[in-house]
Amino acid sequence: MNLIDRIVQFHHEIRDIRRDIHAHPELRFQETRTADLIAERLQAWGIPVVRGLGGTGVVGTLRNGNSSRAIGLRADIDALPMQEHNEFAHRSRHSGKMHACGHDGHTAMLLGAARYLSQYRNFDGTVHLIFQPAEEGGAGAQRMIDDGLFERCPCDAVFGMHNWPGMRLGQFALREGPVMAGSNEFTITVSGKGGMPPCHTSRPIRSWSRPTWCRPCNRS
Repeated sequence: MNLIDRIVQFHHEIRDIRRDIHAHPELRFQETRTADLIAERLQAWGIPVVRGLGGTGVVGTLRNGNSSRAIGLRADIDALPMQEHNEFAHRSRHSGKMHACGHDGHTAMLLGAARYLSQYRNFDGTVHLIFQPAEEGGAGAQRMIDDGLFERCPCDAVFGMHNWPGMRLGQFALREGPVMAGSNEFTITVSGKGGMPPCHTSRPIRSWSRPTWCRPCNRS
């Protein structure tokens, strides 16, 4: 992968942004400082900003040329409820909170792309820069969608990426379709006659009798 020279020229600024975010981690739907930082940077680069989608979400929009095509570039911004034990200068300043999943890096990368695109605008169409809260178990993407993300910022496609420490420097891994695992919860209701005691619920009350090896449960 060949790095774009113009981005290399300001990579120290993007590095400092990442370290600042890393030092001030915020949990899902609490990312107010992070959202403020993102919005301030985007506006400083002349990018219009929409705030409040998904609570603490931020979206910047860049337009160039005449094409009606539009894409979204997405990064997550929340941290995890974990204690950081690193000793470097930009370690977490908030006990029990840490950017352990790399969202500080994702945010910094998207801000780097935002700065580059705002300066050189070598594209034809619209780019929505989507900074999503609450990726860690909060369904922040769905909250942004429910708040009208794609009505206000319609996209033909949305692209995101995740850092991967095990890959060689300068490489990308791509896959069509779903990647990695997801989790869902569901509740079931079972209707029927109860058993007695609870340890023998497979035997209905009318037919149950305590075997000689079963000690009565100490339950009131």
